[in-house]
Amino acid sequence: MANVKFHSGEKVPLEMHKVRIVQKLELLPIEKRLEAIAEAGNNTFLLKNRDVFMDMLTDSGVNAMSDKQQAAMMASDDSYAGSETFYRLEDKLKNLFGMDYILPAHQGRACENIISQTLINPGQIVPMNYHFTTTKSHIVINGGTVEELIIDEGLETTSTCSFKGNMNIDKLENLIRLNGSENIAFVRMEAGTNLIGGQPFALANLKEIKEVCRKNNILLILDASLLQDNLYFIKTKEEEYKEKSIREITREIADQCDIIYFSARKLGSARGGGICIRSEHIFNGMREFVTLYEGFLTYGGMSVREMEAMTVGLEETMDMEVINQGPQFIEFMVDELIKKNVPVITPAGGLGCHVNAMDFVDHIPQNEYPAGALASAYYLVSGVRGMERGTMSEQRNPDGSELFANMELLRLAMPRRVFTMSQVKYAVDRLAWLYENREMIGGLRFTEEPKILRFFFGRLVPVSDWQQKLVEKFRKDFGDSL
Repeated sequence: MANVKFHSGEKVPLEMHKVRIVQKLELLPIEKRLEAIAEAGNNTFLLKNRDVFMDMLTDSGVNAMSDKQQAAMMASDDSYAGSETFYRLEDKLKNLFGMDYILPAHQGRACENIISQTLINPGQIVPMNYHFTTTKSHIVINGGTVEELIIDEGLETTSTCSFKGNMNIDKLENLIRLNGSENIAFVRMEAGTNLIGGQPFALANLKEIKEVCRKNNILLILDASLLQDNLYFIKTKEEEYKEKSIREITREIADQCDIIYFSARKLGSARGGGICIRSEHIFNGMREFVTLYEGFLTYGGMSVREMEAMTVGLEETMDMEVINQGPQFIEFMVDELIKKNVPVITPAGGLGCHVNAMDFVDHIPQNEYPAGALASAYYLVSGVRGMERGTMSEQRNPDGSELFANMELLRLAMPRRVFTMSQVKYAVDRLAWLYENREMIGGLRFTEEPKILRFFFGRLVPVSDWQQKLVEKFRKDFGDSL
C-alpha cells in the first residue's frame, strides 16, 4: 500500500490497483443461510459457494490474478513433454531461489507427499516451528512423528512479539542431542504458521536453525506457501533488512535452505505448486514420484496456463506494492475488531484475521468445537464463510480421545486483491454484533466423522436449538435487513 495520509486522520490502507473484472455476489436472507449451514452439516467447507456472500475460507487458489498473469496464460505451450511454459517457470524459480533442480506438482500437499515418501524412514522425527494439517498427515502416514518447537510467544494469543513463528533453538538442539541426528528426517520451517495466526519467522532465526542443521548434517526444508506475507514482515519489522529489497531477502532466505516447496495457490496467485532442490541426488529420488503421482516432469499435474500465470505471479511477488495489501488489510481488520473488544490474535499476521474463539465463546467446552461453532454462527449472521482452525482440525488420539488444539481460532482469510474496504467493514460489523450476543452460541457434535482430515468433510449438528434463537435475535435487531 502507498504511504498516503488521510486528512481526516483515519488510517485506511489505500489499494494500489483498480478493479476491472467483477463477479456478482448474493447475500441470502438469514433464514436461507440457516437452511444452507444445516445442509452443509455445520461445516463451512461443505457450503455451496452460491450461498456465500464473502468467501473468507482460505487464500488458496482464490487470489485475484493481475492483468499480466491473465495475458501470460494465452502464451502457454501445451506440449505434454518439454513444454516451453515449464522452462520459463523453471528459469524464474532458479532465478529467485538459486537452486538448480525444479519439480512441478499440482499443489502444496502433493509436494509434501513426494518429500515425505522420499526422505522419511519409519521412526524418524521431523522438528518444525508448527505443523500444518496435511503436512502432519503425510509425515505420520510415512512412519514419522512431528515435534513442534515453536517459541513460547507463538502460543500466546495476545502479544507484541513480531516473529511468533520462530523456532526455539535450544529445544531443537536438545531434540537432536537426545535422539541423534540420524533419527531426524529433516527440519521443516513454515513461512507464516497457518494454524496459530499466520505468524512469521525472522530471517535471523532461520539462520540460527541453518547453523544447527549444518553442524548435524540435517536437511532444512522451507514450506514457502505463505512466503510473501513473511517477506513483508521481515522487510518491515526486522531492522537488518529494512533497506534490502524483497528480491534480496528472498534469496537470503533461500540460501539457508536445502529444499523449498510451495503451493502456488498462495505464493504466485495461480493453481499449482513446486519443489526447488539443491541436491541432484535428492532430485533424482523425487522425480520418480512426480511421474507416478502428478504427471510428466514438465507439467506435474498442472495446467500450462496456470504455470504461465505462476511465472508472472512469482515475479510480481518481488514487488512490495503487490505483497503488502494482504497484511495491511488484515491489520486494519484486526485493529477495528480490537476497538470493539472482539478477541483476536495479535499482532496481526498474514493469511487472514484470526478470531480467538477460546475467549469469544469461552462457555463452549473444547469437545464441542468452539471454533467450529463460531464459524457456523458467523456464517449464519453474516453470510461470510470462515474456517475453523482448532480441535476440529486435529485428529483423535489412537485411543479415540480428543486431541485438543493449542488454540481455537476462526480464521477469516484475506484473499489478495479480492475484497473492498466496505466489505471488510461489513465483516467487522457482523462479528461485533455476534460478540455482543455470544452467550447465545452453543456447541456442535459430529454425526459423520472421517478418521483423517475430518475438518474437510465431516458433518456436525448443534447440541441445542441455539441457531434458531440466534436467528430470532438477529431479526429483532436488524429487522428486514439481510
